[in-house]
Amino acid sequence: MSDNTVNKTLKPVKINETVLRDAHQSLIATRMPTEIMLPIVDKMDKIGYNAIECWGGATFDACLRFLKEDPWDRLRKLRAGFKNTKLQMLLRGQNLLGYSHYSDDVVEYFVQKSIANGIDIIRIFDCLNDLRNLDTSVRATKKEGGHAQIALSYTIGSAYDENYWMNIAKEIENMGADSICIKDMAGLLVPYEAEKLVRALKSATNLPIDLHTHYTSGCASMTCMKAAEAGVDIIDCAISPFALGTSQPATEVMVGAFQGTPYDTGLDQAALKEIADYFTPYREECLENGLLSTKVLGVNIRTLLYQVPGGMLSNMVSQLAEQGAGDRLTEVLEEVPRVREELGQPPLVTPSSQIVGTQAVMNVLMGERYKVSSAQTKDLVSGRYGRTTLPISEEIRKKIIGDEKPITCRPADLIPPQLPKFEEECAQWKQQEEDVLSYALFPQVAVDFFKYRLAQQSGVDLTKADVKNGAYPA
Repeated sequence: MSDNTVNKTLKPVKINETVLRDAHQSLIATRMPTEIMLPIVDKMDKIGYNAIECWGGATFDACLRFLKEDPWDRLRKLRAGFKNTKLQMLLRGQNLLGYSHYSDDVVEYFVQKSIANGIDIIRIFDCLNDLRNLDTSVRATKKEGGHAQIALSYTIGSAYDENYWMNIAKEIENMGADSICIKDMAGLLVPYEAEKLVRALKSATNLPIDLHTHYTSGCASMTCMKAAEAGVDIIDCAISPFALGTSQPATEVMVGAFQGTPYDTGLDQAALKEIADYFTPYREECLENGLLSTKVLGVNIRTLLYQVPGGMLSNMVSQLAEQGAGDRLTEVLEEVPRVREELGQPPLVTPSSQIVGTQAVMNVLMGERYKVSSAQTKDLVSGRYGRTTLPISEEIRKKIIGDEKPITCRPADLIPPQLPKFEEECAQWKQQEEDVLSYALFPQVAVDFFKYRLAQQSGVDLTKADVKNGAYPA
């Protein structure tokens, strides 16, 4: 390696703080309410983070469904508090924050309203790394003056060699994205592979590279360090009370590790301690009430052994337990790589991880492979999620969807404009323009929230049972 190559990697590393989104999504099922966030915003705003990840992902659904909060109101309040720091969100491409593809007019409107309400950086990903499913989101983000970051769902397999990552990085740059994120949702990226991956991406593109990983397999801090040595620009971290386990590396640990080196973040440990001190009592409260389980705080080495994300593993264990077949987990874990290979080797991230996992369970329990296939497996095979990295064999395709001809176009090309229909259906509940988007993503959950909101505005005294049962005045 030449001196020039080495020197290019010697630079401070920037830090994204995830405590207001992915950290609590990973550890306490996205249950942190806005009232816990707001008192510390002013101090967080003075730290010097590259960005605060605070919205998107599962936060939208959780706000409406469990916390009875308006996610748009949360965003506006955070924007009012963070006067100096960029706010970032996670978006599932054409799925937005839901679980199916939406028409382009809905995607464009959602991006417009997200940026208008305070988002600066939109991290956009697709479960298949099918860039066609990201195109509308990227163009809409750029049109509204936002920073479009494309996240590559990291995975391993024969299809994912260095050339794959380099070629897709070049495509992302050509799309007009502003940066690239390595999204290691399962904690599969080990340190020296991270070093090679970052160097490969850096050789293929001039875009800044952000690393997002999880501590699930116990490697994340080492992975971030090797990535920094290879020239990564940004790493995602969580303040220590909500770090480690299935969350991210601890912010203070990474700041300390880089202190006095060319990668020094420049962040102040004393100021970070104040942030940690604020969140510590809430962590203890979550441990006491069971919201934070010690099961998600350790190292799950099965992630590396089977290349299965923690959430996918727990889903399979639950499915097997329901069928009284808990003793067949090893058979299912051995079936997973076979199913994944046959279905085009998709990255294992929502929803593809659930599709592969559920199909593996079915194959084992039925005693005949693909005797029964889920609706989602059929949608994947018929092209309704997009293009898989490797082609699906005709034999497997025929077994699952028979003579049905798979689609080859971008799935959203087949979806007519949906916004007018959602506007009409939501009209009686609408109090702000954004309500139609809440309804579009989660119709029943949103209506339940709208009823709750009306009851609150009417001064009705609701009990916890009323809220739980959705017993609101007509």
